[in-house]
Amino acid sequence: MAAALLFFKSVIIGMAIAAPVGPVGFLCIQRTLAYGRRTGFISGLGAATADALYGLIAVMGLTVVSGFLMAHQFWIQVWGGVFLLLLGWKTFTSQPAEFTAGGSGKKPSPMNGFLSVFLLTLTNPMTILAFIAIFGVFRVGGPEDFLTSLTVVSGVFSGSALWWGLLAFIGEWISSRIGPDSLKIINRAAGIVLTIFSALFLIDLL
Repeated sequence: MAAALLFFKSVIIGMAIAAPVGPVGFLCIQRTLAYGRRTGFISGLGAATADALYGLIAVMGLTVVSGFLMAHQFWIQVWGGVFLLLLGWKTFTSQPAEFTAGGSGKKPSPMNGFLSVFLLTLTNPMTILAFIAIFGVFRVGGPEDFLTSLTVVSGVFSGSALWWGLLAFIGEWISSRIGPDSLKIINRAAGIVLTIFSALFLIDLL
């Protein structure tokens, strides 16, 4: 019973970390609308995997790893801002034909979607601090118990994956009711939003 309760708490934590709408959320929604539920969900799993990795670092108290990430936070976030800018430009310049089921354009590999979102999520080391704070509130985890840590990390991953699965489902429902012209507008808007996030991301470092 205690393990089940711990897992449930960790699922809530995973959803809480994933839920705030940011560049990753916009990117996954756009990919769902453009390429379908499978690609959008797999992209979301990239974020869920990164969240689980940061959750593991937080719950295990891996001070060496977290210390390294925080010490190099500036350059990690610079890379993340540039990477996000490139994703925004690519999204903005994509052609509608690439986003339709019968389009002649080449669809991106789901694995590329996974890796790009995974790397983008990793560029925010502050996620570790968020996990530490939430774990403290829920009194979760501890480096002395591997099974407990495994339960927490699997719960965080499940909660985050559940959130991205929900977004993918909603995105596919919306995409089935819009046409290529609407997709073009959505792609342009998503590209602009991602570029704005990138600019804010980089300006915040000044």
